[in-house]
Amino acid sequence: PLVSDQRGGHKALLERMIKEGFVRVRVNGQIHLLEELAPLPANCKHTIEVVVDRLLAKPEMRERLADSVELATRLSGGRLIVSAESNGDQWQDTVFSTALACAEHAEVRIDEVAPGEARPKRAMPGGEAGREHSLPVALFSFNSPVGACESCFGLGTALEFDEELVVPDPNRSLNDGAIAAWRHLGRKLNAAYRQMIAEYCERFDVRDDILFRNIPKAAQRMLMRGLSAEEARERGFSFEGVLPNLKRRWQTTGSESAKQRLHAFLSEAPCERCKGARLNERALCVKIDGLSIADISAMTISSARAFFDQLNFQGEEATIAAPLLAELRRRLGFLCEVGVTYLALDRASATLSGGEFQRIRLATQIGSRLSGVCYVLDEPTIGLHPRDTERLRTILRRLTELDNTVIVVEHDEEIIAGADYIIDVGPGAGENGGHIVAFGTPAEVLKSEASSTARYLSGRSIIPVPKERRMPDWKNSVELRGVTAHNLKNLSVRIPLGCLVAVTGVSGSGKSTLIHHVLHRVLKRRLSRSGLAPGAYERIVGSANVDQVVEIDQTPIGRTPRSNPATYVGVFNLIRDLYSKTREAKIRGYNAARFSFNIKGGRCEQCEGQGVKRIAMHFLPDVYVQCVECQGARYNRETLQVRYRGKSIADVLDMSVDEAAKFFENFSNISRRLQSLKDVGLGYIKLGQASATLSGGEAQRVKLASELHKSGDGGRSPLKPGIAGRSPNSGGHSGTHTLFLIDEPTTGLHFADVRNLLTLLLRLVEKGHTVIVIEHNLDVIKSADWVIDLGPDGGEAGGFVVAEGTPEEVSACEQSYTGRYLRRKLAEAPGP
Repeated sequence: PLVSDQRGGHKALLERMIKEGFVRVRVNGQIHLLEELAPLPANCKHTIEVVVDRLLAKPEMRERLADSVELATRLSGGRLIVSAESNGDQWQDTVFSTALACAEHAEVRIDEVAPGEARPKRAMPGGEAGREHSLPVALFSFNSPVGACESCFGLGTALEFDEELVVPDPNRSLNDGAIAAWRHLGRKLNAAYRQMIAEYCERFDVRDDILFRNIPKAAQRMLMRGLSAEEARERGFSFEGVLPNLKRRWQTTGSESAKQRLHAFLSEAPCERCKGARLNERALCVKIDGLSIADISAMTISSARAFFDQLNFQGEEATIAAPLLAELRRRLGFLCEVGVTYLALDRASATLSGGEFQRIRLATQIGSRLSGVCYVLDEPTIGLHPRDTERLRTILRRLTELDNTVIVVEHDEEIIAGADYIIDVGPGAGENGGHIVAFGTPAEVLKSEASSTARYLSGRSIIPVPKERRMPDWKNSVELRGVTAHNLKNLSVRIPLGCLVAVTGVSGSGKSTLIHHVLHRVLKRRLSRSGLAPGAYERIVGSANVDQVVEIDQTPIGRTPRSNPATYVGVFNLIRDLYSKTREAKIRGYNAARFSFNIKGGRCEQCEGQGVKRIAMHFLPDVYVQCVECQGARYNRETLQVRYRGKSIADVLDMSVDEAAKFFENFSNISRRLQSLKDVGLGYIKLGQASATLSGGEAQRVKLASELHKSGDGGRSPLKPGIAGRSPNSGGHSGTHTLFLIDEPTTGLHFADVRNLLTLLLRLVEKGHTVIVIEHNLDVIKSADWVIDLGPDGGEAGGFVVAEGTPEEVSACEQSYTGRYLRRKLAEAPGP
């Protein structure tokens, strides 16, 4: 084969074949002598194949056949056709290829299969256009253009117009604006879309005054998706459809305001071409035991381990695979040992918790089997169920048995009790800490009276079990039915409102999927008509009982030096107002804006109010250095000359929350906001501390402090058990029932801080709100009004409701891992 279905006379190619000594050619299926071939019509498509040899299949022809095959593949770039006589004048073509390609379709081919780096292609000698050879490329890497899906560029997802956002309220009719994306667009566009709707209703026999949800499903699909080219030919007319129309506008508009408006109707969806696999078809067609690399990557670590344990090869393949399989099994075994069996191999690193990321790194160290190393771990139990904490203790002990030193910064009771040596720092936090309170073996430290840690470990101080629990009023609840997102197994669950609800289970049992990916997204879409698409579920009942949903997670409250706790909780605005009312500020004519470091006027222009300057390091992370002009104060000299009680605005930002609370104790608005930060255990942080320096747990508590203030501190009305009352509080959530979703709020908290946190959470519940916490801390779980335990294990072995009820009821469930540990905790902690 030389030319396949291409237009042109191909005169030069045919003349070259004559010069090279070939006699016959097959053009469009007919054999011709090259010398007698008439010129080909240039405006027609032609398929040209040169006849390299004609021979009888005899043993003595073997050498000639080999030469002919070599010549044919050289001419065509690796393809040849054997045309064999079958019956009389009937000839049967068989196509062969030397490349990793479909023999019939030369364009469907892959380069040499190898995991190496992508390299430029190198043309082979004597090759025609398109006749080239590649060195080993990164075929199985979605970070390489060679392996990545051409549609999503290896991301696995793409922004698509979401039907639920385009039609947020199916209880509206078409003439009442059911299609939100086609509303309020200006006279010209509104008229055009009214015409499209009228045309649609006429063509498909749909009334424009019936509710959208009552339009037949087939007609809904036509409205949203439009007619394909084939359907348009069959019906004799075309209809673009809402989603194709929006996509076309998005791709063609040059207006930023139009793009911004359309962006509200977009949501992330799996790439249509690769279905989220991130790789192209060439990479996905290579399979082992019937599975592509994407299929294996989608497995959990435990499933992958089982797959590779049973995988067997024969002969030469077994020899090649043996060292690779041994290494795969060894590394997967280490990951199982550190308790992350439930994680999928292709899980995005950004979605891992700090504890999960730390345990994965720990698995690498276990595999190295080094000795004489000092390992320093910062709270490795974050996100770990008590069952998995025991596994972690075993691993840490194994490291010490290899003559290593393991230093763990930890609050977990089991890890502390299992240590060989304890160093307790305190007695308080911030300015009240920094001293060695106790040190020695666990037995020696437990005797210390000065150590708060020792008092809780020894049982001298406890977090008591609540005297009474709020009993659920199931008329006032939210129920999710038929949840099948991720590993949840058609799960249905009721969540009582007006209670402290703990969602528990071993790591990977489906807690975050249920609460964050389904419940939160469903409620957010119903309340604000926006947000990410929720995970798969059948229906939700009782969502009207919730007026507002607030998610308090551990994401940073800001990513620049400008963001800080004072601005996040809103206290800095009040402080700026106070400074603008001082005598010096009035004389100079300064208003509150003068004391902002975000706008020109009072800030230092050298660093633009950041206090630091960013130095780009190109191939290394950026470095922040203190501004030489203001020495980190953020403001210019004139602004800093305005003082209140001897302190400049920069001095206030440098105060700890505890210091500021005392400094502004006579100003109730400021004092209340600062008190909320103290209540969540953040009295030690600086008001102007850069948000990027806060840990995930600290950022979460800053958010909690902000929500506590919005809920109001005064005017609490006692509520009867089981009733989600609504108190007439002032603040952001006054007169509303708010559902708070909090993920592991005890991260980074000492026993004493956990006790304070519980007081605050219960305060929110007393105001009539609902607090749902995803938690492993047994002190929090035992203090909850209602517990929903998922499991029984992680990954595919999880996704069921193992037990639900009061902590006492869950503790009686033998199938629940949480129940077993909770039973012991309830026995240790008597009521007040």
